[in-house]
Amino acid sequence: MILSGANALVTGANRGLGAALVTGLLARGASTVYAAARDPLLVGLDDPRVVPVRLDVTELSTIKEAAARAADVDLVINNAGVGGAGSLLTTDPERARAEMETNFWGPVAVLREFAPVLARRGGGTAVTVLSALSWAAAPWAGSYAATKAAAWSFTNGARAELRVRNVHVLGVHLGFMDTDMIAHLDVPKIAAAEVADRILDGVAEGTDEVLVDAPSRMLKEALAGPPKGLEI
Repeated sequence: MILSGANALVTGANRGLGAALVTGLLARGASTVYAAARDPLLVGLDDPRVVPVRLDVTELSTIKEAAARAADVDLVINNAGVGGAGSLLTTDPERARAEMETNFWGPVAVLREFAPVLARRGGGTAVTVLSALSWAAAPWAGSYAATKAAAWSFTNGARAELRVRNVHVLGVHLGFMDTDMIAHLDVPKIAAAEVADRILDGVAEGTDEVLVDAPSRMLKEALAGPPKGLEI
């Protein structure tokens, strides 16, 4: 996909990876970037090509309104996400359900509304930002991992279903990224700008999957081995 001159929408665009993706798209010559967030006033990029849009992935009415407003998009990046619920065996189940609503049902709802928009434009690209934890046995993040595993399965199914409509579906996996979500963890982290760059490279190249870093590549390879090899 040629990003120069393209119109894109990014969810969770007010900070972290979402803000980095907006900046990266502008640097690559995008014509319009719809910066979607629960509160569009928090989108702080001052560029005439940036259009702040209210979109809460857990509120269908806002998704429908965004799809109507951004009816000229060629690229949709499902980036919005939450974490921190912890173990599925010990956490408050309501927190786990809320995490699933955002990380799984959110991307499903967004793509359901925007797939027809992309198809009417002759096809385009839909990206789902996933995680290396999609494949990991991580009790300390069991809820988050389950949401990303479900989103991975959905992304693969959507790719097969939308191919006939000329819509390319790209899944992105990465380990620890330097954002507010994991600021409390003392581990090596990759910069959000670097992740955004690799995602946009994948969009431009038309790849089906981007494994951003060593943890994502290691865990993908470990899927062929015994389950114990997935424990972290």
